[in-house]
Amino acid sequence: MIRSLLIANRGEIAVRIVRAARERGIRAIAVYSEPDRLAPHVLEADEAYLIGPAASSESYLCAERLIEVAEASGADAIHPGYGFLAERSFFAKAVRDAGLVFVGPSPEVIAVMGDKTEARRYMKNVGVPIIPGVTEPVSNVEAALAAAHTIGFPVLVKAAAGGGGKGMRKVQDAHDLEAAFEAAEREALSAFGDGTLYLERALERPRHIEVQILADMQGNIVHLGERECSIQRRHQKLIEESPATALSVRERLSIGQTAVQAARAIDYEGAGTVEFLYEDGKYYFLEMNTRIQVEHPVTELVTGIDIVDWQIRIASGEPLDFTQDDVQLSGHAIECRITAEDPLTGLLPCTGTVDRLQVPTGPGVRWDGGIREGSYISRHYDPLLGKLIVHGKTRADAISRMARALDEFLLVGLENSVSFQRRVMDEPDFVEGHLSIRYLEEHPELLQKSDSDPNDFRLIAIAAALLELDEGRQTRISQVTPEMSRWKSEWWPWKSVKN
Repeated sequence: MIRSLLIANRGEIAVRIVRAARERGIRAIAVYSEPDRLAPHVLEADEAYLIGPAASSESYLCAERLIEVAEASGADAIHPGYGFLAERSFFAKAVRDAGLVFVGPSPEVIAVMGDKTEARRYMKNVGVPIIPGVTEPVSNVEAALAAAHTIGFPVLVKAAAGGGGKGMRKVQDAHDLEAAFEAAEREALSAFGDGTLYLERALERPRHIEVQILADMQGNIVHLGERECSIQRRHQKLIEESPATALSVRERLSIGQTAVQAARAIDYEGAGTVEFLYEDGKYYFLEMNTRIQVEHPVTELVTGIDIVDWQIRIASGEPLDFTQDDVQLSGHAIECRITAEDPLTGLLPCTGTVDRLQVPTGPGVRWDGGIREGSYISRHYDPLLGKLIVHGKTRADAISRMARALDEFLLVGLENSVSFQRRVMDEPDFVEGHLSIRYLEEHPELLQKSDSDPNDFRLIAIAAALLELDEGRQTRISQVTPEMSRWKSEWWPWKSVKN
């Protein structure tokens, strides 16, 4: 039984896990870097510990420091969230070697699924369809060229240890292969410390479809339907929804069963996501994410199942108390990842301070946020600020509700993705469900500002009123000093505001 849980993460996912833990009566222990000392996840936790300076390599990526804090604080378990160390098998092993519970699958499973060539080989051997390509790494340009001619152009050169599009290049013909191979290798070495590459066929206009699964320690595995995640830039998702509109009833049943088959083949435990590319009525295994996904809320809203809560319950040894037949999809959900990125620069990350924040409310609207007024958004971390999620009876209802929610969303102080996502809600191809991972390439106008955006006038009016209200006053939160945060030493826990 888990009684104390250390959350080895920050931002909105840390807040989400803190809330899930506290609802279960579990002591929630946060960690923070120096600039995060007054972050929402810190203030909402029962205890919080400083772990280092701003650079993640000296704080949130320090496995030894995190385990030391867990032991010093009396934690029973560590939840890695997503990103940082969530899919690092060495961290999962270190946690378990320290006698703590790792909220996630075994280190062995993380290792197998983290190596893309090994994962492809494993899935092929158990009958899960994979994208045509090699199942062994290619060691040099010559080997890559031979493989590409066998597979057929265009091909993708991909990092075996990769993710998020890093170490990946699309190659249209043989003349471009050498440059793409070398560039992908350099990027993979920089991002993952591993330059191993492999090749697979590049699909032209696939959809990105993923299936959420839950697996307990007793061998019970269920899937919770699928999500459509095709609207991406630089292979990072921006808008997700559930269910996927492209799948027939038969295809939905088939892809769900395939995801369960994949999870069972590797003795999976916990929450995970099996990702596929779908094109022309066929789907192919892409990868498996051995952690909670950023977009898990859309699945929670259409199934009514709390996935983070079940992560904790499964790690505590509890069996699932429902079967596949109990899982029913109700309505439609859409999520917009609100990021500190400027649409007019192609969604490049921005920095700045959140001067004003007003999030929408009302029926069917959910905000999973990791910021508050006064938060400074730095270059050190992912630009994700939070997630705006809506649920409606139909997809049309959900789109209309999201449009309304985005209109109500107010964030003053730094550029963000809201205006872009609002334009998507009105775009005809999106409304009709005509999506693919090429969506943004085919709709560059969505990243261009209209000369007469009605929302601009609304924001200007609100900002003017707020400035008038605050005339002569200063934002107090910006004046808080480290000495005011009531910590006694680097390892001393301090209670949140409720005390």
